[in-house]
Amino acid sequence: MILTGILNIILAVFLNFGGLPAIINTDAVMINLKPDAPLAPWNDEIARRGAVLAADDRFFLFTRRPDEPQPIASITKLMTALVFIDNNPGWDEVYEIRFEDKIEGGRLNLFLGEQVTVRDLFYTSLIASDNGATIALVHSTGLGEEEFVLQMNAKAQALGLAHTTFSDPIGLSATNVSTAREVAWLAQAAFAVPEIRQATVNREFSFNTLNGREKKIESTDDLLFVASPGAPEILGGKTGYTDEAGYCYVGYMKGLDGRTVISVVLGASGRNDRFRASRDLADWALNYFDWAGRPLRSAGR
Repeated sequence: MILTGILNIILAVFLNFGGLPAIINTDAVMINLKPDAPLAPWNDEIARRGAVLAADDRFFLFTRRPDEPQPIASITKLMTALVFIDNNPGWDEVYEIRFEDKIEGGRLNLFLGEQVTVRDLFYTSLIASDNGATIALVHSTGLGEEEFVLQMNAKAQALGLAHTTFSDPIGLSATNVSTAREVAWLAQAAFAVPEIRQATVNREFSFNTLNGREKKIESTDDLLFVASPGAPEILGGKTGYTDEAGYCYVGYMKGLDGRTVISVVLGASGRNDRFRASRDLADWALNYFDWAGRPLRSAGR
């Protein structure tokens, strides 16, 4: 095992100098690739940055430009959900949509004067990535937007996300930035919360407002609608897009043997590219790493 680890280090250094994906990053030596394993399925013309994290541990199976900050668009809503959980007024509390909840950008599912439960706001925010529902969720806590964002940044610091900062709870601002590595850590923390994980695996969600209007929302995560034999199972996910961020996705995925990874793709050139690249990275990691091996040391922050 030690000899194999040394060989992996040499191979990783060689690959890094060649500009190819490697099995080492700045944090830790990775568990070993199986014999005859292919290189990671990554194309710099399709996406700018990526990472695959072993979901139940602290080490990465793949990184590509993992520490370069960039806007993360609606992936921001994972941090919003975490801070909301800390300030939840009660899932069954009723909230009435107000004028200040109107936010431009994306499809709106809730309208002025409609009364909904906090739970329905939470699901609409994460499933449909609805900006209006998200700001209403923030307002439901009783906190001002500025105080809420301060708590988001404090939470980022508490999670050790040194290159992650937020200016709004939605993700419209180009100054909501993170890195592929830190998005993976953020997702690891978010998907550890059952309510967040359960919300993001819904392809569709229906509810009635207290005014009697039926609502049906659909997920922005296209991988939930694709059933491919042998493909990783989606346990949670969050999309993001702005012109500055490009197409982004982070997915929590499980292989046939029960192993789980978090796969991050940032700055993809097309809507479908982010899903395909993230799924292919996860599939590669789950199938070609020798999970019986161990890293020489765990990845640190």
